[in-house]
Amino acid sequence: MNFPKTLIAILALLPALACASEGGFPLDKAPERGSVTSLQHGAKLFVNYCLNCHAAASMRYNRLKDIGLTDDQIKNNLLFSGEKVGDVMTVALRPADAKAWFGAIPPDLSVIARAKASSAGTGGDYLYTYLRSFYKDDTRPTGWNNMVLPNVAMPHTMWQLQGVRTVKMVEEKDPHDPAKTVHKFAGYEMVKPGSMSANDFDIATADLVYYLEWMAEPAQGTRKRLGVWVLLFLSIFSLLCWRLSASYWKNVK
Repeated sequence: MNFPKTLIAILALLPALACASEGGFPLDKAPERGSVTSLQHGAKLFVNYCLNCHAAASMRYNRLKDIGLTDDQIKNNLLFSGEKVGDVMTVALRPADAKAWFGAIPPDLSVIARAKASSAGTGGDYLYTYLRSFYKDDTRPTGWNNMVLPNVAMPHTMWQLQGVRTVKMVEEKDPHDPAKTVHKFAGYEMVKPGSMSANDFDIATADLVYYLEWMAEPAQGTRKRLGVWVLLFLSIFSLLCWRLSASYWKNVK
């Protein structure tokens, strides 16, 4: 066996294998969102559409002050069940009830944006594509399915915003066996429009994903700023060491 060539071939297949592990559906690139307004909008969507079932037990509400919200704004707009601003983002849904209703316990979303990163795309790419890929499927217990995660247990919580869609599939010859046919995704068909246009829903989803990425590491902005100063210091220190060494050894032959 030619080991180097075999290793190269395996590495070349990794993106396809990662995509195949999620049903083979290609991931869309999550739009860049860099404003505080986008983060605040994403936090609002998260509390209204995600926090009913999914906890974020590693995040406290008062950490939202880092994105420009005051205690009063958090209390009046994001707390609905008597929580305190210093509490962590938990849910009232009991794990046993979640298991009975959905067949699985909804995962904690504190670091979901980092957990879903793979060679197929970033965690943000995965979440952005996943949240926009629900479609109506009456064969499923919840009435919904998803192209990124087939047979998903989660219902489409934002269907009123996006609308109700069905999926279109076409029959094509199997490239590996011409005697067989395979189902291939051919797009979505809108059955009932939502309250948002397709573009507005994509923007809202991008804001939600941006918040999930921020929540996975709230200190990432500080980390990056400190990193720039550390690299600048090391560069200056290295220059000084180089010139000091040259001064010490200039008379040594």
